[in-house]
Amino acid sequence: MVKQSIFGRIAQLAKANINTLLDNAEDPQKMLDQMVRDYTNNIAEAESAVAQTIGNLRMLQDDYREDIKNAQDWGNKALAASRKADEYRGAGDSIDAEKFDNLAKVALQRQMSAESEAKGAEPSIASQTEVVDKLKSGLDQMKGKLNELTSKRNELVARSKTAAAQSQVHDAIKSIDFMDPTSEVGRFEEKIRREEAKVRGQQELASSSLDSQFNQLEDLGEQVEIEARLAALKSGGAKPAIGASSARSESTVDEADFDRL
Repeated sequence: MVKQSIFGRIAQLAKANINTLLDNAEDPQKMLDQMVRDYTNNIAEAESAVAQTIGNLRMLQDDYREDIKNAQDWGNKALAASRKADEYRGAGDSIDAEKFDNLAKVALQRQMSAESEAKGAEPSIASQTEVVDKLKSGLDQMKGKLNELTSKRNELVARSKTAAAQSQVHDAIKSIDFMDPTSEVGRFEEKIRREEAKVRGQQELASSSLDSQFNQLEDLGEQVEIEARLAALKSGGAKPAIGASSARSESTVDEADFDRL
C-alpha cells in the first residue's frame, strides 16, 4: 500500500500540466505557491519512503551475499570432509571414513539450503531493484517538476510586479497630463492665467488714471499761466503772448464779447 501510494503520487505529480493548471486557476500565483509547498512536502515524504525501500533492498542483497558465501563455505567443508574420508578409507579406517563422509553430507545439505535461500531471494531482489529504480526516476521527475514550478512562480511574480509598476507609472503620467484641463496642473495653470489677466487689467487702470492725472496737471498749469498774465495786464505789464495754452482758454469764450470791446 505504501509503495502504491508513492507510485500514484509520483505519477500524478510528474504528469501534471502546469500551464493547463494555471489557465484554470483563479489566482495562478497562489495556486503555484500551494503547488510548490505540496511538491516539496511530497518529495520529502517520497524520499523517506524510497530510502526505506532502498534500505530493505540492501538488506536483501546482504542476506543474498551471505547465503552465497555460506553455500561456498559449506561446499568447501563438504569437499574437505570427503577428501578426509577418502584418506581414512585408503588407510583402511572405514569407521573414520564413514564419519567424514557423513560430515560431507551434512555440509552438502547445508550448502543446498544456503543455495536455496539465495535462489529464493533473487526474485525479491530483482523486484525491489526495479521498484527502487522507478522510485528514483520518479523522484528525479518530481524534483524537475518542482524546479519548473518554482521558475514559473518566480516568473509570474516578476511579471505581476512589472505590470503593477507599469500601471503605477501610467497612472502617474496620466495624473500630470499638461494638456488635460481637468488635471491639477491644468487647473493651476488656469488659475495663474486669471491672476495674470487681473494684473494686466489693474495695470491698464493704473495707466489710465496716471494719464488723467497728467492731463489735470497740464490744465492746472495753463490756468495758473492765464491768471498770471491777467494780473500782468491789470498792472500794466507786458502784453500776453499768443500760445497754445491761451488758444485753448480762448476757445471757451464767446467771440461776440470781443466785438463789444
